Amino acid sequence: QVPLVESGGGLVQAGGSLRLSCATSGSTASINTLGWYREAPGKPREVVASIGSDGGTSYANFAKGRFTIARDNAKNVVYLQMNSLKPEDTGNYFCNANGMYHGGTYYPNFGSWGQGTQVTVSS
Repeated sequence: QVPLVESGGGLVQAGGSLRLSCATSGSTASINTLGWYREAPGKPREVVASIGSDGGTSYANFAKGRFTIARDNAKNVVYLQMNSLKPEDTGNYFCNANGMYHGGTYYPNFGSWGQGTQVTVSS
C-alpha cells in the first residue's frame, strides 16, 4: 500500500484558482499512472486527469484548457492546477495511483486512493 495524502483544497470564488497536491511517502517514480478524480454530492466519482510514467497526460473534457496535471518524481508529488474554476467544479478531489513497478516486476493491479480534499467554488 502506498499512502496518498491530498492537500490544497478550499473555498474559492468562481473564476479563481487552486493547486491541489498529492504526496506519498513512497516513490511516485515507481507508479505507472497517477490521477485525480472528483466526487460531487449525489454523483459518481469521475476522472479529472491522469499522468503516466512517461509524462503523457489525459484530461476529462470539462478539465481541458483549465486544469493541468503534473508529477514531480523527485518530490514524490502529483499536482493538479485548476484555473477558471466554476461552481460545478465543487466536490471532493481524490488522488489515485495505478500500477506499480517493484523489484523489476510490474504489478498492474496495484491501486491506492487518498482520503480526498474538498474543493468548493462559490458563484
